[in-house]
This record gives sequence, C-alpha cells and structure tokens, in this order.
Amino acid sequence: MPIAADMAARFPADTFANLDAPWEPLCERVDKMWQNLRQGQIVPREMVVSSDEFLKTIDVDVAIAGGTLGIILAAALQLQGFKVAVIERGELKGRVQEWNISRAELGVLVELELLSEAELAIAIATEYNPARIAFPNTPDIWVRDVLNIGVDPVYLLATLKVKFLANGGKLLEFTSCDRLTIHPNGVAIDIGTGQLTSKLFIDAMGHFSPLAAQARAGKKPEGICLVVGSCATGFAQNETGDIFASITPIQNQCQYFWEAFPARDGRTTYLFTYLDAHPDRFSVEFLFNEYLRLLPTYQQVELDSLNFQRCLFGCFPAYRDSPLKTDWARVLLIGDSSGSQSPVSFGGFGAMMRHLSRLTDGIAMALQADALSNKDLQLLQPYQPNIAVTWMFQRAMSVGIDQKLHPDRINNLLAAVFRSMEYLGDDVLRPFLQDVVQFPALSRTLFQTSISNPQSVIPVVPHVGVVTLVDWLLNYINLGAYSGLYPLGKLLAPLLTQLSPAQQYYYQQLIRSYRYGSGQDLDN
Repeated sequence: MPIAADMAARFPADTFANLDAPWEPLCERVDKMWQNLRQGQIVPREMVVSSDEFLKTIDVDVAIAGGTLGIILAAALQLQGFKVAVIERGELKGRVQEWNISRAELGVLVELELLSEAELAIAIATEYNPARIAFPNTPDIWVRDVLNIGVDPVYLLATLKVKFLANGGKLLEFTSCDRLTIHPNGVAIDIGTGQLTSKLFIDAMGHFSPLAAQARAGKKPEGICLVVGSCATGFAQNETGDIFASITPIQNQCQYFWEAFPARDGRTTYLFTYLDAHPDRFSVEFLFNEYLRLLPTYQQVELDSLNFQRCLFGCFPAYRDSPLKTDWARVLLIGDSSGSQSPVSFGGFGAMMRHLSRLTDGIAMALQADALSNKDLQLLQPYQPNIAVTWMFQRAMSVGIDQKLHPDRINNLLAAVFRSMEYLGDDVLRPFLQDVVQFPALSRTLFQTSISNPQSVIPVVPHVGVVTLVDWLLNYINLGAYSGLYPLGKLLAPLLTQLSPAQQYYYQQLIRSYRYGSGQDLDN
C-alpha cells in the first residue's frame, strides 16, 4: 500500500493538514537509501582518479564540497587567510528544524571569531531546562544544561555565508561536484561544465558522500540508527526535554528510544532505534507508523489535537572502520563523510562543533607545511578509542534479527547504568550525555554497575558476543593509555617550536589525537 494511503487508513485524514510541504517524498527518499543499504545495493561510482601531470594554475587553497556544515569550516579557514571555495549542489541555506546542542560547545564559534556574542545570542532560538533520562519502572533522572540549546540553522548559516563572502570566499551554489583528479600539486574538480583547482579538497557531503562510497567500495555499515519524528503544536505547556527515554520493551526486534525538545514553533519529538543492516529489517515508513501509534502514550496527548509543522526522517549509518582513511593525497573527509561520529550519536552539527577548532588548526598547519599526502592527512582523522569503545554500547542497545532476548533486557541494563552514573555524580554523567567517553568515568561506571546490579551486567556477554567484548576490551585499554599520554604530550608541547613546520604538524596532531581520543577535549 502506498505510504499516503496507509496513513490515511490508520490516522485522521487531517493529521498532516498543516504541513507546509508534503512529507511523503522525503520519507520515500530516506526509505530508498535504507533499502539500498539493507540489500547491499550501494554501487559506488569512480569519483576520484589520479594524474601524473602538474596543474598549471591553482585557483584556491581549499575547496569544500557540502555547504550545510562545510560553510562553518570554510568561514574559519577563510579567516585564517586561506583562499577557500564552497561547492553546494543546491542553495546554501539552513533548514527550519533547530539543531540541539549544549551551550559550552557553541563557544568555539566565538573563539574562532565566526560569530560575536550578540550574533550567537540571536542564533540561539530556544533554551530549556531541565532534561530527563527515563526508563519504565525506575525513577527519572534529571540533568541541566545538556542538549538544552536549540540553534537556528537558517540564521547561523546565513550569517556565516555573508561573512565568508565578505572575507573573499568563493561560493558555488547549485553546482555539482562530479569528479576529482588528483595531481602532484593539487586537485582538479569537475563542476558541471567547468573546473576548479585547489591544493586541498575537503569532503563535507555527509553519510552518503559518493567519495565515501567509493572509498568503502560499497561495504554495508555495521550499525544503523533510524530516526523519525516531527515538530508540532498542541502539546500541553512543557519546558522540559527528554535526552533519552524508553516507554516500551523490545518489539519488532529492536528497542525504541525517544527524544523531545521544546522548539520555537512547537515541540520536537523523535523516535529512534539502533539496528544492523539485515535485509529483513523494517522500513522507515513502518517506524514512522510506530511513532504515530506511540506518540500519544509518550507525550500524553491525543494525535488529532496536534498541528504538525513538519515531519523528520533520518538514516544514519556507522562503520567500524572509522574515521575513514583513504589512499588519496590532497583529499580529506570530515564529519559524517569520514564516519568520525560515535555509532550511538547522529553526528552532524554536534560533531562538527566538537572538532571545529582541531580541524581548523590542523588543516592550516598541513597547508603551511605542504603536508598533504594521504599519510599526512590521516593524522587529521586519527583513531579515537573513546569512540571505538561505544561500539559495544551500540551493540548492547540493539537486537539481532534472529536474537531472542528478554523483552526488558535493554531497558534494565540502561536503567542500571544511568542510575550508577547519577550516583557517581555530574562529572561522570554529563560527559556521557554529551557523547564524550572518558576513561575514569567509564571505569567507575562499570565498577559501580557491576557491584550494584550484576544481574543486568552479566547477560551483556552473550548478548553482544565474545568478539565484540574482546574488541571493546582492547579499545578500553587504549582509552586508558591515551588518557595518560595526553598529559605527557602537553608537557612536551613547548619543545615543538624548535621543529620544522612538517614536524610540528606531525607532533601537534599526535598530541591532539590523545586529547580527543581520551575525551579530554571536554575538560579544556
């Protein structure tokens, strides 16, 4: 049955009467991506080739494909004095839906002089407190100042776009990035009927980047986060949010989770779940039906009392082989294109904010030192054990297509873990909620949960499997090692001024890999 007909049969005919644009095409587009992933039908095209010839002219220092998040990095690099071009296949503008983040993470926009304090205040569309973590049959946990800021992408990107252009940046809107040819001294980018040359090409095109598809050779992702949701009015007045909530046991071979945020034009609610890409997994359309079925119970509201402003659909793949490293010189994949986000997070804006300062400084150093080989650029997307350890968390929150688990297994485990983190205090709970895993906090949480609730922990081993557990243990040991290496690296940092630019670049990125790989970027 077609999606629209199915919805009309199950829900009131005027449920989506207030939407500014039809939601069915977006749902169908995301569903098609999800189907292609499940069926292994991602057929990469050859986007990147090489040539031994030297380019005669170089137009810009950096070309960035993917303007939605790429414009943030582009504006930062342009301020550093580099000539930057942004390639965007449509109009570069922000979506209406707010980006939720914690206030401290936005400070980098002021630090890099991308926004003034006054402009940042305008960019913040909503702010709320507190936020809730909730599971059935257990007391709610409340936190403050975590994911409680809603940023207006329309204003933010429009402001950065104006500043980027005013500082001499080059913006190519409604322009496709068709092919890259890597030359010894630069990259030639085929853009429609023309060509652009640059010293460095940066891919910010997201999860479904054609470059990432080529580099991964069409490999299926090991993990998927499916997300559906909406923004609507008609809810009872509620100035709190949900960061992580569950209201049902395991069903349809997965565990459903919810988020809710006050928004400028209503209330945003999401339903999401963690899966593998097995061919028999349900569709995005099915999950959206489940969202509408359970939303009245979740928010204690009648569906026909809501006025839907927009509907939201997402399919976020995650690969164990991340961040993605390629054999290409002068090409750098960042953000979701590289898979640098945790498999339990959505990536996107939050991940970009976390790594913006590191990437800006690192790219600047690489350009100045002409450190643009594939091995040089891999230092900008290093192994991060604090992200690698979260693969076991993702596996513990998902259910295999043929796996038999107690219906309350995942809820009980998560409730026990979050209760332990609450007991241990804000310095343990807060980093985890901000998608940052730190060795001391993780160790204390594991110990506390094992002591206080062993019946929830012991079943994890057969649930995730021995291979996943051993892999996690190795990453956990590395997380501890990185936690010790970063303070040592900071002590040696003053000696870097005596090295050549290329050596400074190498050792600076090594120190930063320890900092970010141990989650200590949250502390300083």
